Amino acid sequence: MVSIGSKLQEVKGRIVRACAAAGRAENSVTLLAVSKTFGADAVRAAHAAGQRHFGENYVQEGLAKIEALADLRAQLQWHLIGPLQSNKTRAVAEAFDWVHAVDRLKIAQRLAEQRPAWLPPLQLCLQVNISGEDSKSGVAPADVPALAAAVAALPRERVQLRGLMAIPEPAADPQAQRQPHRALRDLLATLQAGGLALDTLSMGMSADLEAAILEGATMVRIGTAIFGQR
Repeated sequence: MVSIGSKLQEVKGRIVRACAAAGRAENSVTLLAVSKTFGADAVRAAHAAGQRHFGENYVQEGLAKIEALADLRAQLQWHLIGPLQSNKTRAVAEAFDWVHAVDRLKIAQRLAEQRPAWLPPLQLCLQVNISGEDSKSGVAPADVPALAAAVAALPRERVQLRGLMAIPEPAADPQAQRQPHRALRDLLATLQAGGLALDTLSMGMSADLEAAILEGATMVRIGTAIFGQR
């Protein structure tokens, strides 16, 4: 069986090659290891192999791992990348470092109100339904500028809007993979041109990280290629 450490190195190699193809510095992309359905022991093994950023889709599962790995808390960055219901915002505001799936102002407002004052600001990304799929969460591209402006106006000592996140419709062709990533990049550029200081494009997964990096991803969310099939 291939170890988590070996798989991490394989993924990092893919990122390095994709950055070279895009003419970008390899440190311009952060690897987010998506550990959903895998236990705290798998996260600990990835940490031992040098991984620091971890993504969880489910609030309760993520909270359990954060508690189980409390001895590593200062060394890890925990990202909630799945949908967040308003009745779970307090627990997330108190425990996580990033939230990638903000798609309503109410969620961002609650996170701002509930973020403990002694913690650094919670880092936020807006989830965009970039492919227009009925089955996907996220705000419609046309509605992003208004939501981004409202979220960016929340108290910056509690929450900071960093950028955009998307889960595009799967595509096998590399060119087809690039199109939605390009659309998200263009949307971020529009927000930046409008005066918002944003720097994060959370896009790209195990099957399409190369396409995402070619189109400007700054954070790729990789699960299967590191931890294996779920």
